[in-house]
Amino acid sequence: MSAFDNLAKIFTHEQKLGCTDSAILGGLEEFLPNWAQQNLRNPDAPQHDYLNQIAEALRGYSKADVTTRRAMLERALARANEAANRARATSERAKPVEPRADRPANKRATPSGETPRPEPSAAMKLVAPAPEDLPEIEELEGEEEREAEPPRTRDVGLGLGADITRLQGVGDARAKSLAKLGVSKVEDLLYLFPRRYDDYRKLKSISELMYGEDVSLIAKVSTVTTRTVRGNFNITNVLLADQTGSINATFFRQPFLAKQLRPGMMIVVRGRVERDLNRLCFKHPEWERPRKNAAGIIPVYPLTEGLSSQWLRNLIRPVVEYWADKIPDSLARELRKRAGLMDLNVALHEIHFPTSNENLEHARRRLAFEEFLIIQIGVLRQRRQWRMEPGKALGVDPLFVEKFLRSLPYELTGAQQRALREIFGDIQQTAPMSRLLQGDVGSGKTVVAAAAMLIAVANGAQAALLAPTEILSEQHYKTIRKIVDGLGAALGKRPRVELLTGSMRPREKVELHAAIASGEVDLAVGTHALIQETVNFKELALAVIDEQHRFGVAQRSAIRQKGYNPHILVMSATPIPRTLALTVYGDLDLSILDEMPPGRQEIRTKWLDPRERERAYAFIRKQVTEGRQAFVICPLIEESEAIDARAAVEEYERLRGEVYPDLQVGLIHGKLRPAEKDEVMNAFRDKQIDVLVATSVVEVGIDVPNATVMLIEGADRFGLAQLHQFRGRVGRGEHQSYCMLLADKSGSTSDDRLTVIEKTQDGFRLAEEDLKLRGPGEFFGTRQSGLP
Repeated sequence: MSAFDNLAKIFTHEQKLGCTDSAILGGLEEFLPNWAQQNLRNPDAPQHDYLNQIAEALRGYSKADVTTRRAMLERALARANEAANRARATSERAKPVEPRADRPANKRATPSGETPRPEPSAAMKLVAPAPEDLPEIEELEGEEEREAEPPRTRDVGLGLGADITRLQGVGDARAKSLAKLGVSKVEDLLYLFPRRYDDYRKLKSISELMYGEDVSLIAKVSTVTTRTVRGNFNITNVLLADQTGSINATFFRQPFLAKQLRPGMMIVVRGRVERDLNRLCFKHPEWERPRKNAAGIIPVYPLTEGLSSQWLRNLIRPVVEYWADKIPDSLARELRKRAGLMDLNVALHEIHFPTSNENLEHARRRLAFEEFLIIQIGVLRQRRQWRMEPGKALGVDPLFVEKFLRSLPYELTGAQQRALREIFGDIQQTAPMSRLLQGDVGSGKTVVAAAAMLIAVANGAQAALLAPTEILSEQHYKTIRKIVDGLGAALGKRPRVELLTGSMRPREKVELHAAIASGEVDLAVGTHALIQETVNFKELALAVIDEQHRFGVAQRSAIRQKGYNPHILVMSATPIPRTLALTVYGDLDLSILDEMPPGRQEIRTKWLDPRERERAYAFIRKQVTEGRQAFVICPLIEESEAIDARAAVEEYERLRGEVYPDLQVGLIHGKLRPAEKDEVMNAFRDKQIDVLVATSVVEVGIDVPNATVMLIEGADRFGLAQLHQFRGRVGRGEHQSYCMLLADKSGSTSDDRLTVIEKTQDGFRLAEEDLKLRGPGEFFGTRQSGLP
């Protein structure tokens, strides 16, 4: 490929950008002399003639209007292509002709009689670098460096399914790094979307920076110093400066930066502006060398150890340039037209290397539409398969329902009555029910589920309730026993309710397994132990799964195998916006408990500044003195050098030794064994612990009526849905309860979240706000087992 081929690609890229003079930083006219100095050192008269014609065609390009630029660019591109063809012809004449060992003797015809298109060479397939990937001059304080050429394929026959190591520059080490990002074959690169974008048209200067914002800027390295603390923990401080001021950037555990970042070097820095001793700074920002032709909107991809942003962009661009146009569109043309969606090939180009913010948004919408459509097709197909085989229709006796409602010490809310009508309507059909019962913390899901389970027992069948933890399953067991005791003789016989957990003695398990298999147990409550192969039911007609996001499709399928297509009711206390729930859980019908039982007290929520921590501690002490208990939530288990956040283990030691030496302080986190967690929670519930330090392990399923205070450290690190779940751990008794939010840092998004949760108790409104602020990742950050 000649230098003029590369120049022609730059002109073609400029055409794609709409002749905005943004393909090259500084513009085409300024770039051309530098390009000539770098590429036309051989005094070849024809080459210089072509160059002069191109320069003449582009004279005044930067000041011309778009129409004039388009014509000028067409003339320049024609001259560049002529020069490239001439160079190619000269090269071919000088090259000795050798026989091709792999040339086929005859052209093979397809069954239809058409001659197949020849397989393009590897270089033709993937090496189509746009201007950003071309070799170039970096003008960094008089220093000239040539960027490495983009990765090329190693041999012919490369396809979308080819292993990623077939790309030049991707060895075993980089392949392992890419595998951590979900990339193992060439096609995966097309769907490794940028996590954000840097708009080089809107770079900020240092004097314009504001605390808490995420920014990108170009600055010069002034000084670099490295020091070692705590043994071998390295901290590198880099002072950056531009014409408007200076700012310090701190890097952790990267002593090699002292050699990479030299005074006088220009770098691009990306990160959140933070504060240290009342001065703005960066902590562990991303950085890379600026490039002469960097312009417009630049993609920033997710990274892992061993990969750099620039290297990954250079790897992805030629793949997108060649393959994005060749992937068949899975959406019909009529559907795309009706929904106003981009074609897939355009969307892939724009999501990776957008030409405008508007096109980027259209590309994101198109790809999101397709992803949700595929999920819908998958879950609806699963639903159809489950409903194809009939289950047991359960009769609902109105007299029994009336007796059940009268036996309760309270009146059901309108939402609970509506949910019962929907569930009763489903279980009277032979097609097995698949329903999601969604309700905020304390909305009364368990009593609704208990009513459905007792209907199954009244029909001579069995019911089961599956919970994710032993503590939660024990709570459900006690609640259902209390409801059954209140019913008295309404069922004719007293239903047998039993609890099955993994921590039971082997002998107890064997006896309980036998009682379930014989039908002696009417209502079985338990953990994953209920879906073990050794557990068999005589006639399981209804299964209830609590905290459904802790179980996947595989677990729902396992509980179905325990009976003859039993009805399934799944429950969730995590508020999910209705539209999102209908999309992702399309295999389930939806019932929502959007009313709270009367008399439930509002949990008073207050967002505190870190300087008010002592005030929060004093309030906790006051509550404990009055006989109450408190939670202290920390975002981490153990202290991290890279993350400035309170850790549960260190906070436990500090609170126990310094703040509350006279109180009983407990600790619970995810690294404890299940038996240890249960022991701590039982002690807390039995009032043997005054203050419980915990991680997010207590997010769901903990019911301690005497706990009235929830203090959340690092509240800005949690989403609204999670904060709401934490808050729901208190306010379960007769006493007024409180939630205090301590934020480590300030930022626009975290400030918005904390303001919203301070003002509202409505979990569904919070879910909608979280969806706007953070996207659906808060609800589906961990891909569920079996989710398409």
